[in-house]
Amino acid sequence: MPEQLPPTIDPQAAARWHASVAPESPWLHEEVARRMYERLQWIVQPPAAWCDWDPLRGGMQAHALVAQHFPQAASHVAETSSPQGLAAAQDRLARPWWSPARWSGVAPRFGVPPDGGVQMLWSSMALHMAADPQALIKAWHRALAVDGYLMFSCLGPDTLRELRALYGSLGWPEPAHAFTDMHDWGDMLMHAGFSEPVMDMERITLTFATPERLLQELRGLGRNLHPQRFAGLRGRRWYRQLQQQLAERLADPAQGGQLALTFEIVYGHAIKPAPRVRVDGESAVSLQDMRAMLRGKR
Repeated sequence: MPEQLPPTIDPQAAARWHASVAPESPWLHEEVARRMYERLQWIVQPPAAWCDWDPLRGGMQAHALVAQHFPQAASHVAETSSPQGLAAAQDRLARPWWSPARWSGVAPRFGVPPDGGVQMLWSSMALHMAADPQALIKAWHRALAVDGYLMFSCLGPDTLRELRALYGSLGWPEPAHAFTDMHDWGDMLMHAGFSEPVMDMERITLTFATPERLLQELRGLGRNLHPQRFAGLRGRRWYRQLQQQLAERLADPAQGGQLALTFEIVYGHAIKPAPRVRVDGESAVSLQDMRAMLRGKR
């Protein structure tokens, strides 16, 4: 699969969104992370160390659930948004001096783990907002030890289909960038060196009592990163028109007239296998990969 950036993501807009500090994890992200947590029952070998990648938005409550599930495992918190985001994560995960967990030796370590430093990497609802998702997947691959496993979730292409249809019918630019299909994520995982990717998806319908509540929720979930998004500021007349259209066209009689929006959730799981060296006249192998290959032959 060739290296390429998502054509409908503006890198500068993505960087601005990523660097902002989330006041709290969105409800939807916490719910998706909770459903990811339920899948940990499939994991036979608990990790000696694991990493939660960007938990401020991915789900701070879910981080606590995973930490309780693996009480003996060392945890790394890779909050990569900004120095302010890292400080916020440290503050929210800080344990008071009287907490037994503070003295148990399992307090989280902050920062990206060393190469091959963890046996599980956990990422909730981050990948669909990345301007260079293949680089992010490769960073996850580097952090994992051989035979370590990746668990992640993100939004899929059916997300906001009602909103996209509304904008299209009015001749407005796209309300959001395009979200990648789960099969393409599987290809990227293989291209980055992962094996045995398992992808699945589900659709979640959220309902809202008012257009104002719907728009408030969307602002917490992300931003429109599309390069062809409306470039200027919208006026009050446009905002009133949007509210009116949302109230009229998204009302679902089956939901008691509440406004309904679809979210496609993609879940992914993959293993980091032992490295394979292509036989050439001259081959270069890192010391870490050589050790992994030698251990695999014993």
